[in-house]
Amino acid sequence: MSNRLLGKVAVITGSSKGFGAAIARRFGSEGASVVVNYASSKDAADEVVGEVVKAGGKAVAIKANMREPAEVEQLFAEANRAHGRIDVLVNNAGLFDIQPLENISVELFRKHMELNVFGYLLAVKEAVGYMPDGGSIVNLGSTITVFGAPNSSVYAASKGAIDGLTRSLSNELAPRKIRVNAIKPGVVDTEGVQAGGFLQADFGPIIISQTPLRRLGVPDDITPAAVYLASDESSWTTGEYFILAGGHR
Repeated sequence: MSNRLLGKVAVITGSSKGFGAAIARRFGSEGASVVVNYASSKDAADEVVGEVVKAGGKAVAIKANMREPAEVEQLFAEANRAHGRIDVLVNNAGLFDIQPLENISVELFRKHMELNVFGYLLAVKEAVGYMPDGGSIVNLGSTITVFGAPNSSVYAASKGAIDGLTRSLSNELAPRKIRVNAIKPGVVDTEGVQAGGFLQADFGPIIISQTPLRRLGVPDDITPAAVYLASDESSWTTGEYFILAGGHR
């Protein structure tokens, strides 16, 4: 790798698996000191840390439920104590529960909004207190807001909110040269997508047939964009949404 993140401290929420784990591994290989956040999967988080360290990088695992303000505050305080600052925040922790309209409840809605939206805002609020001018925030959104999969109205609504908060925060934090951007992946074959039943029945093949590049994504399709947005190479990029979906709309 090219050490494009050498010397940077990066906190990646929900990074014990899926997108987050892939980004943590890549950031470590690019020279960043990585904070692997997890809510319950300590063994998986420790495994990611071990992989980063084995490859010559630096990483620690810190537990925090990103919907709990006190735990989010503690996460960033611990990260700052360990490294003296936070240069990059990747907001990735999220809930993915596909349900038809008749199953939607207040509880389901609140669970998605508390983690997928308020959790992002909590993380940004805490991170910027330890972030020097010129830092970077990367939010994980979704192209589900573009193609509108059935039975995903609550999840899609939460991801649509990420588009709005990304643009608003990019303007609010611009005086400090803190960049705020979003990556909107298409359908990527991760543990969460599999567990959520999103690819059950014929949906996976249908998505592939509608995708010009004729395959689902994998987490490592996302990591190069995350590295770019975290690096100084993107110093004139803010408030943008990067769509990575094999051409699927």
